[in-house]
Amino acid sequence: MNVGFDASAHLSEETRKASWSAPIGVISSVGFSAIFGFFVLMAFLFSIQDFDRTINSGYDQPVLQIFVDIAGEDGAIALFTLIMVCVWHCGLFSMTSNSRMMFAFARDGGIHPFFARVDGKYRSPIRTVWLAATLSFILALPSLGSEVAFSAATSIATIGLYISYGLPVMIGLIWHKAFVGMKGPFDLKAFSRPVAAAACAWIGCITIIFCLPTANPVTDQTLNYTPVAVGIIAVGALLAWVLWARKWFTGPAAEVLEAFRLGVDATEPGALEAAEAAVKAVPEKGSSSPKRSNE
Repeated sequence: MNVGFDASAHLSEETRKASWSAPIGVISSVGFSAIFGFFVLMAFLFSIQDFDRTINSGYDQPVLQIFVDIAGEDGAIALFTLIMVCVWHCGLFSMTSNSRMMFAFARDGGIHPFFARVDGKYRSPIRTVWLAATLSFILALPSLGSEVAFSAATSIATIGLYISYGLPVMIGLIWHKAFVGMKGPFDLKAFSRPVAAAACAWIGCITIIFCLPTANPVTDQTLNYTPVAVGIIAVGALLAWVLWARKWFTGPAAEVLEAFRLGVDATEPGALEAAEAAVKAVPEKGSSSPKRSNE
């Protein structure tokens, strides 16, 4: 389920007027993906020639069977090659997003500051790009000898993504007053809490569904190991925080938080300083009027 909405958030530090354009990018990507995804699904469904043959395909891939039925083997190879190119670009997008998150985490002290560097020539966090590529390669190694490991890795990608976004939404829903003070120029106002509640309910629903077994009877080869993998990551993160991370990790850099609060782009030269100066000038103007009236 890669609709691309998170790319707008991950690349916001490289976007002009990110406090406004990033939320617009998130909403528009979801809308466009829903529209085009609907037509893609309809095309696949109406292209099924024989349902039983598609489900029990000798290719072990129903989509490839559909392509073979409607375009022959040569046409199916061409169409599937196009899909492989699209999947490669999805992987490239994921690695780009991961590298930006790792860079932000390194800048804020979450990982070693060695990775908190932007290359002067390419104007990109090259070190975290290589870090993301290396970790992705290591994560994919168990999949070479086990389909179960591959299924678990792909399931984690979906569930982990939505849980990671659902947690801050849920925190903002519970501690709403503190969250309101951090809002930027893009604000849903009265719809904020209902949308947040619906998002949390949806994430909870799909998390349970994606943890269920996909085949019956359930054996060691058909068991969905996603809950185990997600649980290990969750327990590990909690233990790391309780035992040592809470003693030194203070969260995002103060400049980033201040830029977020003022609704300005922290990467735009002089933007934060100008916003802070404008805020300081407001009480000064207000304090001058009483003096004139007393005189």
